[in-house]
Amino acid sequence: MSLDLSNSRDLLLTLLPELVLTGWALVLLLVVAWRHHSVRDLRLAGWLTLAGLLSSAVAAWWLWWNGARVEGLAGMIALDDFRWVSDWLFLGGAGLTALISFAYLEREQLFAPEYYLLLIFATLGMMLMAAGEDLMVIFLGLELMSVAVYVLAGFDRRNPRSAEAALKYFLLGAFASGFLLYGIALIYGATGTTNLTLIGVQVGLGDSNIMLLAGLALLLVGFAFKVAAVPFHMWAPDVYDGAPTPVTAFMATGVKAAAFAALFRILTEGFAAAGAWREIVWWLAVITMVGGNFVALAQRSLKRMLAYSSIAHAGYLLAAVATGNTAGRSAFIVYLVAYTLMTVGAFAVLGAKGRGGESDVLIDDLAGLAERRPGLAFALAVCMLSLLGFPGTAGFIGKWYILIAATSAGQNLLAAILVLASVVSAGYYLPVIMAMYMKPAPGPADTAHADVRLGRLGEVAIAAVVAGLLLFGVWPTPLLDLGKTAGDSVRPPAAAVPQPAPSATPTAPGS
Repeated sequence: MSLDLSNSRDLLLTLLPELVLTGWALVLLLVVAWRHHSVRDLRLAGWLTLAGLLSSAVAAWWLWWNGARVEGLAGMIALDDFRWVSDWLFLGGAGLTALISFAYLEREQLFAPEYYLLLIFATLGMMLMAAGEDLMVIFLGLELMSVAVYVLAGFDRRNPRSAEAALKYFLLGAFASGFLLYGIALIYGATGTTNLTLIGVQVGLGDSNIMLLAGLALLLVGFAFKVAAVPFHMWAPDVYDGAPTPVTAFMATGVKAAAFAALFRILTEGFAAAGAWREIVWWLAVITMVGGNFVALAQRSLKRMLAYSSIAHAGYLLAAVATGNTAGRSAFIVYLVAYTLMTVGAFAVLGAKGRGGESDVLIDDLAGLAERRPGLAFALAVCMLSLLGFPGTAGFIGKWYILIAATSAGQNLLAAILVLASVVSAGYYLPVIMAMYMKPAPGPADTAHADVRLGRLGEVAIAAVVAGLLLFGVWPTPLLDLGKTAGDSVRPPAAAVPQPAPSATPTAPGS
């Protein structure tokens, strides 16, 4: 199915998933304005949210199934497999977040169905970021997502930590958006366009100057803030720690995945021929992997440990981007899917264990969980092992694929650092499993972990996460094929100058 974006009907068809989700958001907005007092109203908003997310996923599947492609030069919206896979990832992550939010919001007495409306608007912004073929569309999607997540981070108004998280996220997020917008302005000044394909053509023809490179540098700084890459990560631990735990799961997965998807498309389509960014991303990946893992070792709070863990995993994803080859593009998709599943699962179990934001839940507080709640303990153990990269889990497949991409690109040193960083991460993932299975429960055995509540829908989400991690760990072929198809669909324009093959020596860029 070939679509002409200059035709209004075809343009609306191109935006069908986003329009479907927008329609559900408007319906939910009317419902919330009418019913917003009781638990039943909260549940109704949650079910409408799940229906909207499912409908949008079906719309994206329909376009993918019919082979929707742009006729001629892509204007402002992309039609490729990378967009569809990203949409399913965002919608799936939002759906899992909604499922674990049902019992959480009721337990914390957050009877405000606007929560689900903000979740939909944030997801809509993520979808626009992945679909953006123009820097302005990506920026608009980023701001739509960010404003909604700012409010979600401070949704528990009774908790000072939540208010602090929202304020920090807003201030530093606005700061990062300023870098992005200034970078876009410089790129437009240097090229006369904000279309990624046209920018890629000019860069491929060697039409680069100081203004263009400065704009690219500012873009990298802005996105480094959004993905919490070291040294631009200072906001993440406090924001993740203070936000309600389902919101933290959403930020650590969906928000980060959207920023990575936009960065991936910009670098691959617009700046593939500008080799300078690979060195910058290489060093960002290294210091993020090392810094995130070593700081996580010192954390006793489970939530802050997972926050620093998400920073370290941003380094793994940056390593896939830094390779700049076809295998790296495929590995990026594979690991993004695995990371989303295992991170949502870990935060879901944490949300069931704690109270009042879960900031005070220590690793030792999980002692004896396997005896009292074996299902939850098994789920958290699978998530921890997958985050570690243990064989038989999707996390192992994702890391292995990144290693293959790095070594095939001649980045042997980067691959070695990734392996060593993963070894270091065992120092904070394995103690969680040891506490659950090898330490006795504190206090009387009949009351230990009696207050742990996940809810039936939360249990469904956890079961889906564990099944996905184990299934892709032993049968990764569908995930690998999906990653290859989606990665190959994002390519630099034909006019881009091919890069020379990198050296096979294990040296750092610029050394």
